[in-house]
Amino acid sequence: MKTLARRHEDRIPLVIRVDLYSLDIRRPVQEALTENVSTHGARVMASKPWKLDDRLDVRSRLGDFRARARVAYCEPKGMGTFAVGLQLIARAGKLEINGLTGDGTTMAPKKQA
Repeated sequence: MKTLARRHEDRIPLVIRVDLYSLDIRRPVQEALTENVSTHGARVMASKPWKLDDRLDVRSRLGDFRARARVAYCEPKGMGTFAVGLQLIARAGKLEINGLTGDGTTMAPKKQA
């Protein structure tokens, strides 16, 4: 009997624009929107499919957040949209959203320099 894997952490609804960079330089950069995030994962909506276990770099358009990720799943959602589950393997930097900064799971007012 097969058991279903369950997430160990909650996802937080958060929509931000990110760029997906394949480690295969022949594949062009793809813009995507996050749907939800957690400390170790994210679900993004992309316009092209990704293969299971593809490795890619994720970079936010705002802030300096970046991560190396593995594609955990890719589901067609219709009208040229794909839901892509990403396992974040390594990450650095912070997101910036409406004057807040953080890692996506915790956000606080941005400190003024």
